[in-house]
Amino acid sequence: MIIPFLIGLGSGLSLIMAIGAQNAFVLRQGIRREHVLPIVLICGLTDAVLELLGIAGIGFVVERAPIALEIVRWGGVAFLLWYAWLSFRRAMRPSTLVAGEGESMPLGKTVLACLAITLLNPHVYLDTMVLMGSLGNAQGDPDRWWFALGGAAASLGWFFVLGYGARLLTRFFASPRSWRILDSVVGVTMLVIAARLAFGTSLS
Repeated sequence: MIIPFLIGLGSGLSLIMAIGAQNAFVLRQGIRREHVLPIVLICGLTDAVLELLGIAGIGFVVERAPIALEIVRWGGVAFLLWYAWLSFRRAMRPSTLVAGEGESMPLGKTVLACLAITLLNPHVYLDTMVLMGSLGNAQGDPDRWWFALGGAAASLGWFFVLGYGARLLTRFFASPRSWRILDSVVGVTMLVIAARLAFGTSLS
């Protein structure tokens, strides 16, 4: 019971803690203290649900649906390029970069952006549904469901720590220069991930 849970927890953290578009988005929202709760819930619960689906056997289907993954892949490339452009545009407008001030994205648009970043990356499905699903099913019954619980705890715990822990950096980001740097880094991160998706390079 405890061992499968810990294996799921460790496996989930090892996959989710890598720097990526989703983490960069959550970090920025956390620093600005904008819609943090719905964002961390969306990211954490989405990963948890995909892992559960993978353990339930859906990962087998996803692994054998290259056309669907290709559609998601190029949709992800287009979205990441668009978000990179927005980040660079924010970096060029220092008057809007002060923490807690300036332009604030409405909740609806923030949720849509979060869902796009989360779901338009085919590696999300490969990591959660295929990889975590395979690791979970290797545990056998009923241990695979404890593994799934550990993976879900990893996703929810990480995004809550990232989203709410980011506010500890608020003082550092009180200057427009710091926001210029962060948005530039986010923009570069999105471009790199878009390039990797476009050329089929693994993001794990």
